Amino acid sequence: MPPPRCLRVALIKPSHYDDDGYVIQWLRSSIPSNSLASLYGVLQDCADRKVLGDDVALRIDAYDETNRVIPIRRIIEAIQQADAGFVGLVGVQSNQYPRALDLARQFRAAGIPVILGGFHVAGSLAMLPGTPPEIEQALQLGVSLYAGEVEGRMDEVLRDVLAGRAKPVYNYMSDLPGMESTPVPFLPSDTVEQSLGSYTSFDAGRGCPFQCSFCTIINVQGRKSRFRSADDIERIIRQNEAQGIRRYFITDDNFARNKNWEAIFDRMIALREEQGLRFKFIIQVDTLCHKTPNFIEKAVRAGCNRVFIGLENVDPDALMSAKKRQNKIWEYREMLLAWKRRGVVTYAGYILGFPEDTPEKIRRNLDLIKRELPLDMIEFFFLTPLPGSEDHKVLWQKGVWMDPDLNKYDLNHRVSHHPLMSDAAWEQAYLDAWKQYYTLAHIETVVRRTAALGQKKTRNLALAMGAFYGSIMFERVHPLEAGVFRRKIRTQRRLGLPLENPLLFYPRRVAETVRTHLRWLALYLRIVRLHDRVMRDPDKAKYLDRAMTTVAPGESDALVAAFADHLPQTYGAPTKAAAQPRTAAAPPV
Repeated sequence: MPPPRCLRVALIKPSHYDDDGYVIQWLRSSIPSNSLASLYGVLQDCADRKVLGDDVALRIDAYDETNRVIPIRRIIEAIQQADAGFVGLVGVQSNQYPRALDLARQFRAAGIPVILGGFHVAGSLAMLPGTPPEIEQALQLGVSLYAGEVEGRMDEVLRDVLAGRAKPVYNYMSDLPGMESTPVPFLPSDTVEQSLGSYTSFDAGRGCPFQCSFCTIINVQGRKSRFRSADDIERIIRQNEAQGIRRYFITDDNFARNKNWEAIFDRMIALREEQGLRFKFIIQVDTLCHKTPNFIEKAVRAGCNRVFIGLENVDPDALMSAKKRQNKIWEYREMLLAWKRRGVVTYAGYILGFPEDTPEKIRRNLDLIKRELPLDMIEFFFLTPLPGSEDHKVLWQKGVWMDPDLNKYDLNHRVSHHPLMSDAAWEQAYLDAWKQYYTLAHIETVVRRTAALGQKKTRNLALAMGAFYGSIMFERVHPLEAGVFRRKIRTQRRLGLPLENPLLFYPRRVAETVRTHLRWLALYLRIVRLHDRVMRDPDKAKYLDRAMTTVAPGESDALVAAFADHLPQTYGAPTKAAAQPRTAAAPPV
């Protein structure tokens, strides 16, 4: 019999460039790529079903550039030696688009087909008329573009590539598929283990019903939510259990709006409590999830140990301007305490640069948060008009200046002007926010709150807070892009920037590495001493502050009182008379 033919696929999740033009890359990165896992799972299903026929083998390799140096020459040779193949640049966000194009150029120069997809392509095609210049640039390189989701569509793409007739554009934005019983996200363990803590990921649902103007989810994944079943989630967990992977980042933009949340949690509880599987996971939720009966209780029993909450801001004017009407600041403390009492570490996203923001207002609001809310960690972001969002479309239609360098659209750089703050003032306010929240004094406060509630792993929490601070101050990258031990490859520099002389690059890199790690060591020692001092306190269980007190009916806290004149008159909102600071603290329950 003739030997089987082979179609070779190399999936690459690109990173992006730092301010000096070098790829941001780590020995171990922090956030797994669900786009990579989703596409790998779909392709593996295609291989299992032999969609190209019994005589064609499908070989799949997956690379996450945030933790892996991409072996470009080896990939080219492997595809050239196969009967057909392509490079898939997957999950490409706006800030990763320049790096993705630089990678595509190298593969196209060798005649390798390239297909590029992700939020930037999908969002741009969905929201803007015509073809944006950077999208046209990819087409001129001979890169095929993919907009939309791949479930149910990959068979066609593979057949096109095998026949040598890949389309310039695959656009499925008007036909988003259902998720139940489709191939589930999966990555081999050797890929997963390149992430810090060996986290893998999956999405239990896509889409979001809310209308936040800065968000791209609603325009790329749609406002109609689609969901996986409890059977699908069990399949994911068992596949990963078989290869020793037990930590998950559930990437749903808002798991609390997943109509299958209870069935999924019940299945996960059964797997943990009846069958002894010991997995853990992180979820993202809205600020109303505590209102759903049993949601938090079942989340914890199911294995949730960290939760990311879309707080975004505490100023009602800012929330209303972003169409985030669902956030009710008068319920923030109750919601956070509901998670804290059950031992879950809370993270919150917080956006700086809403139209009414000033440096003074930002400082005032952060002081209120530190004093009034039992929040563990905050991730600060610039208000960014991401391509694919309503904000970007409005500014584009008005001809308002936005930075043309897509590499900066990582939420960690200013890419537009502010109506009240100068560019320098806005950038300084962003940097100052990190310094203001992550002081040693406030890290100690968070540790004391956690210890007083009888929670464990207080040292891990304290060190995580230090890691967030150090990522910005030492590594100059956002914590979501950080990792362990930065790699900086001299030859992996942004197209158009010169390669540095090795005699200059390597000595400077060694000195930079030593200096950075000495700063990390000093911070680590300070935090460990701080933590151990708190834990030696015989009265640590008696600690109580305003953020840990329960707000009684008819009363409010200082956070709400500070915005009494700005509270929207919606259902459940405190009246101005009721929005007064409490004079007596109630004990935690």
